[in-house]
Amino acid sequence: MKIIAFVGMPGSGKGEASRIAREFGVSVVNMGDVIREEAKRAGVDMAHAGDLATELRLREGSDVVARRCIPIIEELETRLVLIDGIRSIDEVEAFKEAFGENFTLIAIEASFKERLSRILARKRADDPVDESGVLSRDERELEWGIGRAIKDADITIENNGSIDEFHEKVRELMAALSSTE
Repeated sequence: MKIIAFVGMPGSGKGEASRIAREFGVSVVNMGDVIREEAKRAGVDMAHAGDLATELRLREGSDVVARRCIPIIEELETRLVLIDGIRSIDEVEAFKEAFGENFTLIAIEASFKERLSRILARKRADDPVDESGVLSRDERELEWGIGRAIKDADITIENNGSIDEFHEKVRELMAALSSTE
């Protein structure tokens, strides 16, 4: 089994890239779903999911979400699995320990201006509603160590152009990764 993982700041395009990966029959494990499930179980409003994620990391370790995803991934019977939503270098290390050389980290990068526009337009329940909120969310994720994970990625995809250009980049990457299974 080959494992690929997307890392990027909020609004960089991870979810969109995951959607394209699904077109290739790739199984997608979304790390945010672990937090959303925890919020649902704890009765926490999605607007406070980030605070819950911070609390969970403080209580159970910075790689807690990765550790909860590993058994889910191991149960999948597909040759290529995509992990969407790495947030820290500790999560990267947990996946490398579990999957070794079969793990590839892919950074998706976009400017703050592009990300801000996307976040404000998509209006997800756990998204900030203004620039200040996006900056606060960025700060929180940088504190978790997402910057180092982005820096240490094996592959980087730039996403500051059109949606069609981004789709083409992701399709090319998925085709290449699918052929090297």
